[in-house]
Amino acid sequence: MSAVPAGRAPASAAIAGPTVATLWALALLNFFLADARDGLGPFLDAFLTTKGWQPMDLGMLATIGGAIGLAAGVPAGAFADRTRSKRMMIVVPIALITAMSFLCIAWPQQGVVFVTQALAALAGVLIAPALTGITLGVVGPKHFGRQLGKNEAWNHAGNVVLLGGTWGASAWFGLPGVAGLMLITTIAAIMATLAIAPASIDHAAARGLAPSHVDNAAGLDSTGAGMVALSGPACSGQPPAAGATPPAPSWRVLAANRPLLLLSVALLLFHFGNAPLARLISQQFALQMQRPFETTAVITMVSQLSALAAALLAQRIIRLDWVRAAAVLAVLSLPLRGVLAYSFSEFAMIYPVQLLDGLGVGLLGILTPFLVERLTRGSGHFNMALAAVMVVQGVGAASSNVVAGYLVTHYGYAMTYLLHGSFALVALAALLPALAGARARP
Repeated sequence: MSAVPAGRAPASAAIAGPTVATLWALALLNFFLADARDGLGPFLDAFLTTKGWQPMDLGMLATIGGAIGLAAGVPAGAFADRTRSKRMMIVVPIALITAMSFLCIAWPQQGVVFVTQALAALAGVLIAPALTGITLGVVGPKHFGRQLGKNEAWNHAGNVVLLGGTWGASAWFGLPGVAGLMLITTIAAIMATLAIAPASIDHAAARGLAPSHVDNAAGLDSTGAGMVALSGPACSGQPPAAGATPPAPSWRVLAANRPLLLLSVALLLFHFGNAPLARLISQQFALQMQRPFETTAVITMVSQLSALAAALLAQRIIRLDWVRAAAVLAVLSLPLRGVLAYSFSEFAMIYPVQLLDGLGVGLLGILTPFLVERLTRGSGHFNMALAAVMVVQGVGAASSNVVAGYLVTHYGYAMTYLLHGSFALVALAALLPALAGARARP
């Protein structure tokens, strides 16, 4: 029998590593979540418009959903850090979102829709921290970055396939077809979640502590190579003492993490500049060409295919530790988009601009949780920290629309593209020192 390193419990006595079945379940979960987590998604506005809803009412509905997401994000992350029922944090919200969508279809009156969509927005906030925590708990910190790339690749593939499926279901069967597809993806996502073996989730690793196991099917080595050297009982890798409770989430821990704060500021500025661009480009060419649905479909499909490529590329970037260079290039894609959109007014401009959008936003979407994990490793507050970063990022994206509307009204589309693209240059001033604190550690 081989000796077990001192201070570490045998793997068989602690947490089982992920099986091939668990890794496939995680992949399929990401694929079907592309549709299941959004309910009616972008089709909700179109459906309610046919029922007599006015733009102001639809705007209020979207605002309420966004506000709930921002307000509940950090508590959801803190809950994901503490709970061992992470699979239920996905199963229950998915089922609730689908049920609320069906209620909207059956009774599209304002009172019913506002209540059901508020509940759906609240439920949806739980899914992201649970999924990220499960991913980290299953593969461990050493393989977390590469698994994020795989997750996103499956998610973007799901977006492309299910977008086509929804279009076909709507064209052939109308609203019943869309509802039927939504029910199928919901059941598939729930089954994939339940197929993730509970024993394969290391709940210590899932919250950013040292893993309780390191021997697993993902290839972690038995010595913990690649882990940060940490001190203290909470970070020693040893099982907690009987009756011990994990440390409570603390704002003090996060507020003292300067690189994490700088990363949050950088993402706020980047998404403040980036968020309105695709919507403005869609508006501009929809007005010019009087083809709003075709224009929106092209913009969405180009960016999704580009994001899929970014997700596949990210796995190699993380494996070769090119993370810092990739993050800088992803941010620099925004001013380049701004210059291209400012310089050309032909419809063909959409392709390079949205290609850059998918690459830049797609890479940052994968690198952000990877960087947060590096910056908070050993703290026990990973999910809470990531939720806080995402809330700050969301504030930047949400607050940019009013500014973009003002700029378009007074200076036109071209100047708005240029000005919003320039925010990325300011974001770099915060990103570079943040990346210095997120170097790979032996």
